Amino acid sequence: MTGTPPRAATAPDRAPTNLTQGGKTKAGIGESTLRPDGTLKVTGEFAYSSDMWHEDMLWGFTLRSTVAHAEIVSIDTAEALATPGVYSVLTYDDLPTDVKNYGLEIQDTPVLAHGKVRHHGEPVALVAADHPETARRAAAKIRIEYAELPLVTDEATATAEGAPLVHEHRTDHHIGHVPHPNIVHRQPIIRGNAAEAAKKADVIVSGEYVFGMQDQAFLGPESGLAVPGEDGGVDLYVATQWLHSDLRQIAPVLGLPEEKVRMTLSGVGGAFGGREDLSMQIHACLLALRTGKPVKIVYNRFESFFGHVHRHPAKLWYEHGATKDGKLTHLKCRIVLDGGAYASASPAVVGNASSLAVGPYVVDDVDIEAIALYSNNPPCGAMRGFGAVQACFAYEAQMDKVAKKLGMDPVEFRQLNAMEQGTIMPTGQPVDSPAPVAELLRRVKAMPLPPEQQWLTAGAGADVRALPGGLSNTTHGEGVVRGVGYAVGIKNVGFSEGFDDYSTARVRMEVVGGEPVATVHTAMAEVGQGGVTVHAQIARTELGVQQVTIQPADTQVGSAGSTSASRQTYVTGGAVKNTCEHVREQVLGIGRRKFGTYHPAWATAELLLEGGKVVTDGGEVLATLADVLEGEAVDLELEWRHRPTEPLDLRTGQGNGHVQYSFAAHRAVVEVDTELGLVKVIELACAQDVGKALNPLSVVGQIQGGTTQGLGVAVMEEIIVDPKTAKVKNPSFTDYLIPTILDTPTIPVDVLELADEHAPYGLRGIGEAPTLSSTPAVLAAIRDATGLELNKTPVRPEHLTGT
Repeated sequence: MTGTPPRAATAPDRAPTNLTQGGKTKAGIGESTLRPDGTLKVTGEFAYSSDMWHEDMLWGFTLRSTVAHAEIVSIDTAEALATPGVYSVLTYDDLPTDVKNYGLEIQDTPVLAHGKVRHHGEPVALVAADHPETARRAAAKIRIEYAELPLVTDEATATAEGAPLVHEHRTDHHIGHVPHPNIVHRQPIIRGNAAEAAKKADVIVSGEYVFGMQDQAFLGPESGLAVPGEDGGVDLYVATQWLHSDLRQIAPVLGLPEEKVRMTLSGVGGAFGGREDLSMQIHACLLALRTGKPVKIVYNRFESFFGHVHRHPAKLWYEHGATKDGKLTHLKCRIVLDGGAYASASPAVVGNASSLAVGPYVVDDVDIEAIALYSNNPPCGAMRGFGAVQACFAYEAQMDKVAKKLGMDPVEFRQLNAMEQGTIMPTGQPVDSPAPVAELLRRVKAMPLPPEQQWLTAGAGADVRALPGGLSNTTHGEGVVRGVGYAVGIKNVGFSEGFDDYSTARVRMEVVGGEPVATVHTAMAEVGQGGVTVHAQIARTELGVQQVTIQPADTQVGSAGSTSASRQTYVTGGAVKNTCEHVREQVLGIGRRKFGTYHPAWATAELLLEGGKVVTDGGEVLATLADVLEGEAVDLELEWRHRPTEPLDLRTGQGNGHVQYSFAAHRAVVEVDTELGLVKVIELACAQDVGKALNPLSVVGQIQGGTTQGLGVAVMEEIIVDPKTAKVKNPSFTDYLIPTILDTPTIPVDVLELADEHAPYGLRGIGEAPTLSSTPAVLAAIRDATGLELNKTPVRPEHLTGT
C-alpha cells in the first residue's frame, strides 16, 4: 500500500462538448486551444507544488554553506536536535547507503557536503520540524567549523600550475580528453583550414565578449512533498522537468528499488532548465523515511538562488574574415563557459556551444574550441537556449562589425551568408530540412517600424512610462536617441550527440456515458510549454473523439524525457501521435470484426475516425465509435524515437550530432538616454519558422516569452558573484532584476510554417530560438543609438556613460 495522496491536484484536460462542426472534430491540430489551467493560474487558484498539504506533515529545511571553498572541520547538531518540535537532523554521515552522490551525467554532486564544500550555498545538513520556522531556527543552531581553501574562480585560477583541484579524484569519462582536471569537458570543431582561408580575407574582425550569469527566475521556487509508504517506499509529489531522471538519481541514494519511489508531477511554476537538476527531492525523501512522516520542503526566493543551477557565464573570443564582396572566409573562436562547482549539464552545453558557434551562416573553414570549467562559483547547467545563447551573442555582434567594416547593410550581409536547406554544418552534418534564414530576416525587416517619439502624447507632455527610466521620471525626452538592430540565431531541437532520446505514451480509448473517450497518460512535465493542450489536440485529430482526458504525469508510465531542448512537442507529441495511430488501427479492427460483414467498405475503403464516427475516405458513415467500442476498450503504451544522432568526434567535432534546427530573427527598436545611460526597448519584432503551428496561440506565447527572457539578459539580468569570495551578492528579486510588464516591449510575431518532413506534423521545436536572437538584437540597437562597442551583457548605465 502506498501513502495517501496529498490534497492538491490539477484538473485533467476535459475538452468542451461542442467540438464538432460538420461531423469533424474541432480543437485538433492547428487550432488555438485554450489551456485548461489558464484561468486557474490567472486567478491564483491553480495548485502549485508549494500548495501541497498532508495531515501530520513536517517541514524540512536545508542548511547551506556560508563559504565557497573550505574543509569541514566539524559539525555539531546537538543543540538543533534538542530544539522542541524538531524530529530529525541529518548530515552526510546519516545517509543510508554507500551511494551519496548524484548528477545528470556525472555523479559528482554530494547529497550533503562531505569533507569540504565547493560553492557558496552548498547543502550541508537537513532539519525536519513541526513548523517551518522551527526548522529554520534549529538549523541556525547547527555549529559548523570551516577551514577556508584557495578559490578557483576563472580560467586563470583553474588551469594555473599548482591550481587547487575542485574535484580531487575525478573518474568520469571526460577526464581522458581534457587538458586539466578543472576542465569538465572540451569540444573542438575543426573543418577545412581556417588559417589558410584567413589569407583570402580582405577584412578580418575580432572581438572578445563577456556573457553574464543568468537565473531562470521561475515563478515558483523549488518545493515538494514526500510521503512515506507502508511498503517502505516513498511517494514524492514534486515540481520538476524530468520525473524519470529524478527517479534514476533518487532511488540509489535512498537504497530503494525504483518501483518503491513513486513520483507524481505537481503544479510547476516555470522551469527554463532550472528544474533539470535535483534540488530538494532527495532531502525531502530522506527526512520522510527517517521520521516516518510526510515532509514538505518549500524554498524561499533566497534559497532558490542557491537551490538550482544557472546559465553559464561565458567569455568568448571570435575572429571572422570576409572578402570585399561580403562572403565570409573563415571563423576562429574560443568559448570558455564557467560550470561552477559541479558538472550538471556542462558537457552537453559545451557540445551545443561549439557545434552552433558559427550561427546560421555558411562558413567552410572553422577552428572552434569550447570548454567548461570546474570552479568554486555557483553551479551552472541547463537554461533556455543551452549554450547557443552565449554563442549567438558573440557571432551576431561580429556580423555587425564585419558588415560595418565592409560598408554593407547588416541585414543584407547576413542574408548573403545565410545558410539554407542543404548547407553543411561545421560538424559535417547536412541541414536536411528548411532553413529559411534569409527569409526570416527579410520578413522581420519588412515589419512596420513603431512611430518616432511615441512617448509624446497629443497636446501633453511626455508619457514617462514609455521613456528610458520609466516611472522613475528621470528624463522627459532630452538626449533620447533611437537605435535599430537585427539578429538571427540557430538552435538545435532535442537531445543530441547519440543520446537515446525517446518518449512513451499510453492511450486508452473506451466508451464512457455513451460516448467515446480517449485518455492520454505520459510522464511529460508540463512546465508551461503547452503539452497539456497539444496532447489532447493530437488525440482528437488522430482518434476523432471529442472528449480527451490528460492524466497527471507520474512514473507509473514510461519516461517522457526532459521538458527541455524544445523537444516535448516533437518527441512526446510524436509518442502520443504514434500510440494514437496504433489505437486507431485496433479500434478499426474491432469494427471490422463486429460490422465488417454488413458493409463491403469495411474491407475495401480507407477508414477514418472523425467526429465520433467511422467514415470512409469518401465521407460515408459506417458506424459510431460508441457502437464499435461498446463493451470493449483499447489500451496501449508505446515508446517512440526520432531518428538517431551520433557523438561528435573529440578531436575534430565531426558527426551528425543534432536532430533538427530551429531559427528565429529579431529586430529591436530602442530609445537610449545617452546622458543618463538609460535604455527603453520599444519593440522586439520576431519572425520564426515553426514548421507547423499545432496551437497557434501557444506558439505566439512561447515566442513572446522567449523574446522577453532574452531582453532580460540584454539590459538587466545578472547574478553577481564576488570574485574575491565566490559568494553570490544579489540572491533576491530586489537586487536581481527581471523584466516587468512595464519593461516588456511590443512583440509583433510573424510565424512561418515550413514543414520538416522528418518531424510529426512537420513541426519544429520553438521555445528556445527566440531567446537567442533577442539579446544580440537589443545590443545591436543600443550600439546603433550610441556608437559604443558594448561587448558585455547585461548593458548597464555605466557602460553607456563611461562613469
